[in-house]
Amino acid sequence: MTGYDAMARVLKAEGVEFLVAFPHQTLIEASAKAGITPIICRQERAGVNMADGFSRVSNGKKFGVFTMQQGPGAENAFGGVAQAYADSVPVLHLPGGEALSRQGIHPTFEAVRNYRHITKWAAQIYAVEDIPVMMRRAVVQMKSGRLGPVLLEMHREAMAAEYPGEEVAYTPVQARRSAAASEDVRDMITDLLGASRPVIIAGQGVLYAEATEELIEFAELASVPVMTTLAGKSVFPETHPLSLGTGGHTYTLMVKRFLETMDFGLGIGTSFTRNTFTTPMPEGVPLGQVTNCAEDMGKDFEVAVGALGDAKLVLRQMIEEAKRQIGEGGRENDAEDRVAAVTREFADLWEPHFTSDEIPISPYRVIRELENAVDVGNTIITHDSGYPRDQLVPTWKPVTPRGYLGWGKSTQLGYGLGLALGAKLAAPEKQVINLMGDAAFGMAGLDLETGVRAEIPIFTVVLNNGVMTKYDSHMPYASDRFGSNEMSGNYAQVSAGLGTHAERVDTPGELAPAIHRALAANREGKTAVLEVMTKAEPNVPT
Repeated sequence: MTGYDAMARVLKAEGVEFLVAFPHQTLIEASAKAGITPIICRQERAGVNMADGFSRVSNGKKFGVFTMQQGPGAENAFGGVAQAYADSVPVLHLPGGEALSRQGIHPTFEAVRNYRHITKWAAQIYAVEDIPVMMRRAVVQMKSGRLGPVLLEMHREAMAAEYPGEEVAYTPVQARRSAAASEDVRDMITDLLGASRPVIIAGQGVLYAEATEELIEFAELASVPVMTTLAGKSVFPETHPLSLGTGGHTYTLMVKRFLETMDFGLGIGTSFTRNTFTTPMPEGVPLGQVTNCAEDMGKDFEVAVGALGDAKLVLRQMIEEAKRQIGEGGRENDAEDRVAAVTREFADLWEPHFTSDEIPISPYRVIRELENAVDVGNTIITHDSGYPRDQLVPTWKPVTPRGYLGWGKSTQLGYGLGLALGAKLAAPEKQVINLMGDAAFGMAGLDLETGVRAEIPIFTVVLNNGVMTKYDSHMPYASDRFGSNEMSGNYAQVSAGLGTHAERVDTPGELAPAIHRALAANREGKTAVLEVMTKAEPNVPT
């Protein structure tokens, strides 16, 4: 048994079912022999994105793994790992390592040295007998506190060596959680209940803690409206009478109005990061924060009260403390009526976009037709960067946790396709949809073939408006003189050539039948692509 065989056995013990990879990497063969299905992507970044999507939908209980060769493989994967780091996604990366004799010699690419600032933890395997202990360290780091990607570089001398013994002693890592100090919870609940217009800001920490049930119970008990962060979208059902929707780069009218009048904001499972794609908290308003990461407490906004602990455990503490302060029946106020009034106003304002018959087609009409065609509760939808994200985030209403994969502290174009493929691997019973623009297709489109070959039947909708929307305002002369904001392509034809079920839609009346045919293709196990000729729509909810 070589080190590669030992590593494969450790991965199998950790419950790893899929190994996303791009050769050359000896671990692929060893893992396949150990019963782990290899999925070979078309380029490394997409493979990292697939592992990322798998970890998200599994809430880190199972984690995605990506392996690549030393040198160029590790270099090409860098962008995908950086995105996972920005969004705090637990993914295990296993690059090959150059010979130890080549360390520190130009132009050797040393993964640990270069990845150290975009991973939570990075280390090397120098000796074959160290594989179990190094893997334990990696998984503990990946699953503890604020989640994030980790990297374990596999040097060829260690991995090719003979592992001592016939068995690999390894016990799967159990994630550890902690509750908060009771006095911190008491003070936070006192401040929340003492406010007249409080708002809960729920982040992806609630998703990873699988605490949606507790969040709903607490919001109803305290009668507090809930908005979600972009990464936390889907943690609170957006059909709930206390839902304000999502605040990201774009946001609902409910988020805008309720933040304007908020006199106390309680962030649960969020870092309150200041970021272009995060709706900022209003200045001067007292905040409370629940996080499992001490360094996020008050990082970007001053926090008046805080509790350090797992979102699920702390929410249960909050429920019990609220009952102690206000009674089992909770409190009554006009929060639901206020939410309902603004929700109706928001719907009336944007309804003409969703029912538009204009040609080229409005992207909002596409969103409405998708919503009508699927069971939203059994659907996972994600977006790509740019206007597909900005249009979908405030308008799609998920009702189940992970029914929407929101992302964006970094916004790499082409990210959504890999996420969708990984999501389908994690939840094969779900309908998975990826909404992308024509520019994103150029970044990632060839990995549709990965979905075809690996039998991962997702549904990709390409919004083709022939331009990079509003980029003519960033480069007016270049756009006017050289057409620098324009692009072209027949993406349905390209997709068909990659083996997908593919159609192109030019008029609104064709949308619904084409969507249903694509969904039927998915049910038959086929990857589906719908290219929709849309208008350049700069109007987004803000």
